[in-house]
Amino acid sequence: MKHLEIKKEGHICWVYLNRPKSLNALNTEILKELTEFNASLKDDLESRVVIYTGTGENFSSGADLKEKREPVTRLEAWRNNFGKPAIWSFLEVDQITIAAINGYCLGGAACIASACDFRIASDDAMLGYPEINLGINLNWLGLPLALRLIGPAKAKKIVIGGENENADTLLKWGFYDEVHSKEQLMKAAEEMAKLYASKPPIAAQMIKRSVNELTYSGDDAIMHMDYDQTLLTHETKDRKEAIKSFFEKRDPEYKGD
Repeated sequence: MKHLEIKKEGHICWVYLNRPKSLNALNTEILKELTEFNASLKDDLESRVVIYTGTGENFSSGADLKEKREPVTRLEAWRNNFGKPAIWSFLEVDQITIAAINGYCLGGAACIASACDFRIASDDAMLGYPEINLGINLNWLGLPLALRLIGPAKAKKIVIGGENENADTLLKWGFYDEVHSKEQLMKAAEEMAKLYASKPPIAAQMIKRSVNELTYSGDDAIMHMDYDQTLLTHETKDRKEAIKSFFEKRDPEYKGD
């Protein structure tokens, strides 16, 4: 793995997003690696809990806006959606999954966190969905995952409002399960992992699978067009204005076009 650091300790597996110079931004390569690694956990009978976190000061700044891609046809763009399979791969992990969130956790990274079984954050962590500020909708199954954690009104607030929320707020909303100091985050994540790793793995994983089937089974059918909507918004002038103003560090002027 080029952009993932994997460490195994007994029944606990640590997965570090490892692009600290880019705030662990999610480029195509790291999304593919996450999908492949999560699939490989099917053959890992020793790990009972998987903890995902970020190296350096941040969990992840989300999709890598600076990633340079060769021009592709609309058909290629439609087929090459690496984000949604990556998020879905988290839901299919048999082991108990924990997101240990440090620093910024934005956009696609927030989707990753919401796809884990539990979320534990440092008290200075900031999480949000900035997609709307970039002229696009939230895809990667992010909307139903957020909706189930915090309800419709708060989901609309954080996704349409596009503002980052602090750890205390997200703990009150139910997005986070625990919040700890920055210094204690990893220790607290390990303690949480030890609890679930101590349970009989067959029973624990069967319960998890049943809960996920009851909860998420309809998401793909309902949200099959979320990436299609993103491709549509990519063609708008508002999208181009959003990106231009972002790099020019100014307020955008949207015209609904």
